[in-house]
Amino acid sequence: MEETKQLHPLLGAFKERMKIFHDAEDENLSRMLASSEQAILDLTGNFDLSDSRAEELVLERARYLYNDQVEFFFTNFQGEILELSLKNYL
Repeated sequence: MEETKQLHPLLGAFKERMKIFHDAEDENLSRMLASSEQAILDLTGNFDLSDSRAEELVLERARYLYNDQVEFFFTNFQGEILELSLKNYL
Protein backbone atom coordinates (compact mmCIF):
# COMPACT_ATOMS: atom_id res chain seq x y z
CA MET A 1 0.00 0.00 0.00
CA GLU A 2 1.36 3.40 -0.97
CA GLU A 3 1.58 6.01 1.77
CA THR A 4 -0.29 9.26 1.10
CA LYS A 5 1.94 12.21 1.90
CA GLN A 6 0.48 15.28 3.56
CA LEU A 7 1.06 18.37 1.44
CA HIS A 8 1.39 21.85 2.94
CA PRO A 9 -1.87 23.86 3.02
CA LEU A 10 -0.20 26.80 1.22
CA LEU A 11 1.05 24.64 -1.66
CA GLY A 12 -1.66 25.77 -4.07
CA ALA A 13 -1.08 29.45 -3.30
CA PHE A 14 2.68 29.02 -3.67
CA LYS A 15 2.40 27.22 -7.01
CA GLU A 16 0.03 29.89 -8.29
CA ARG A 17 2.40 32.67 -7.24
CA MET A 18 5.40 30.91 -8.78
CA LYS A 19 3.48 29.90 -11.92
CA ILE A 20 4.23 26.21 -11.37
CA PHE A 21 1.68 24.15 -13.27
CA HIS A 22 2.94 20.61 -12.68
CA ASP A 23 2.81 18.32 -9.66
CA ALA A 24 6.31 16.83 -9.94
CA GLU A 25 7.75 19.10 -7.22
CA ASP A 26 4.81 19.07 -4.80
CA GLU A 27 6.55 17.12 -2.03
CA ASN A 28 9.70 19.25 -2.25
CA LEU A 29 7.67 22.48 -2.34
CA SER A 30 5.68 21.30 0.68
CA ARG A 31 8.91 20.70 2.58
CA MET A 32 10.10 24.21 1.63
CA LEU A 33 6.83 25.69 2.86
CA ALA A 34 7.01 23.69 6.11
CA SER A 35 10.59 24.80 6.80
CA SER A 36 9.66 28.38 5.95
CA GLU A 37 6.68 28.24 8.30
CA GLN A 38 8.93 26.90 11.07
CA ALA A 39 11.56 29.60 10.43
CA ILE A 40 8.94 32.36 10.65
CA LEU A 41 7.44 30.73 13.74
CA ASP A 42 10.88 30.63 15.39
CA LEU A 43 11.34 34.32 14.69
CA THR A 44 7.90 35.64 15.55
CA GLY A 45 6.44 33.27 18.10
CA ASN A 46 3.06 31.66 17.75
CA PHE A 47 0.99 32.83 14.78
CA ASP A 48 -2.11 31.84 12.88
CA LEU A 49 -1.33 30.80 9.31
CA SER A 50 -4.67 32.31 8.26
CA ASP A 51 -3.23 35.74 9.20
CA SER A 52 -2.42 37.27 5.80
CA ARG A 53 0.86 38.75 7.09
CA ALA A 54 2.08 35.40 8.39
CA GLU A 55 0.98 33.64 5.20
CA GLU A 56 2.80 36.23 3.08
CA LEU A 57 6.03 35.78 5.03
CA VAL A 58 5.88 32.00 4.70
CA LEU A 59 5.23 32.24 0.96
CA GLU A 60 7.98 34.81 0.43
CA ARG A 61 10.56 32.83 2.40
CA ALA A 62 9.67 29.72 0.42
CA ARG A 63 10.07 31.74 -2.79
CA TYR A 64 13.53 32.86 -1.73
CA LEU A 65 14.39 29.29 -0.73
CA TYR A 66 13.13 27.94 -4.07
CA ASN A 67 15.35 30.42 -5.91
CA ASP A 68 18.43 29.68 -3.73
CA GLN A 69 18.36 33.21 -2.31
CA VAL A 70 17.15 32.54 1.24
CA GLU A 71 20.12 34.40 2.73
CA PHE A 72 18.55 37.66 1.50
CA PHE A 73 15.08 37.01 2.90
CA PHE A 74 15.63 38.19 6.47
CA THR A 75 17.24 41.45 5.42
CA ASN A 76 14.56 42.20 2.84
CA PHE A 77 11.63 41.37 5.15
CA GLN A 78 13.03 42.55 8.47
CA GLY A 79 10.28 45.12 8.96
CA GLU A 80 7.47 42.66 8.30
CA ILE A 81 9.05 40.06 10.57
CA LEU A 82 9.40 42.61 13.36
CA GLU A 83 5.80 43.75 12.88
CA LEU A 84 4.47 40.19 13.20
CA SER A 85 6.74 39.56 16.20
CA LEU A 86 5.41 42.63 17.98
CA LYS A 87 1.82 41.71 17.19
CA ASN A 88 2.37 38.28 18.74
CA TYR A 89 4.20 39.77 21.72
CA LEU A 90 1.22 41.94 22.61
